[in-house]
Amino acid sequence: MNALVQPVKQFKKEQIQHATEDPSWVRYTLISISLSFILLFLFLPLGLVISKAFASGWQTYWEALSEPDAQAAIRLTVLAAFITVPLNTVFGLASAWAITRFEFPGKSLLTTLIDLPFSVSPVISGVIFVLLFGAQGWFSEWLIAHDIKVIFAVPGIVLATLFVTFPFVARELIPLMQEMGNEEEEAALSLGASGWTTFIKVSLPNIKWALLYGVLLCNARAMGEFGAVSVVSGHIRGITNTLPLHVETSYNEYNSVAAFAGASILAGLAIVTLVLKSFLEWKQGRRL
Repeated sequence: MNALVQPVKQFKKEQIQHATEDPSWVRYTLISISLSFILLFLFLPLGLVISKAFASGWQTYWEALSEPDAQAAIRLTVLAAFITVPLNTVFGLASAWAITRFEFPGKSLLTTLIDLPFSVSPVISGVIFVLLFGAQGWFSEWLIAHDIKVIFAVPGIVLATLFVTFPFVARELIPLMQEMGNEEEEAALSLGASGWTTFIKVSLPNIKWALLYGVLLCNARAMGEFGAVSVVSGHIRGITNTLPLHVETSYNEYNSVAAFAGASILAGLAIVTLVLKSFLEWKQGRRL
């Protein structure tokens, strides 16, 4: 009897497997299309940027990056990321904890507002800051009276960068923390652990890879942001030009060496981000 049942089971298993698998030509076609898009829209542009950057040699490349305007743009880009990434990390942790661990009025509104920068054009967000803090803005009289300059200055660049990047950490943590639940944290608290100890010893190890993943994406967006920063910066060379704006300014002035040299740094950042992103996704997948 078993000798008859086994072939029947094997036949059914093969039928199910055959029904759920795509034909080989479909698989190879989809793979070819995907690889072609990656080659055309990712590797080819990156290769062109790097080749153009070093077309005149290492010395010319280094001189382009050593110019005062380029150095100022790099410093301002790093400064904006240095300020916004920690702030967004704190906000992301706090908002994710509040949304996944508590019930309160306005919870759904908070969740919706976190996604707001994803649905609003960065240029529009820059215009909003101009309307608030510009020379004719709502707070212009108070800012002028206290000699505080926001628009066309570093604070405006930081505010614009902060706005467009604040969802990244929270959006990585919220789904994970919802899936995890709070059983482990309740067990730690019931055993006498303090809230801070519970967070350090129980919660943080469980979310660390998602947290690093969100911080990575936040940093990449902060250093590469163009639209919102372009509106509030005023394109003042050596003062309010971030690296993306420096690339645009150099290219518009037909200084291709400086433009592609700056673009190569952003391209290198993108490559490093992709590598680290893949690593963190792998670590997070193993954790789950």
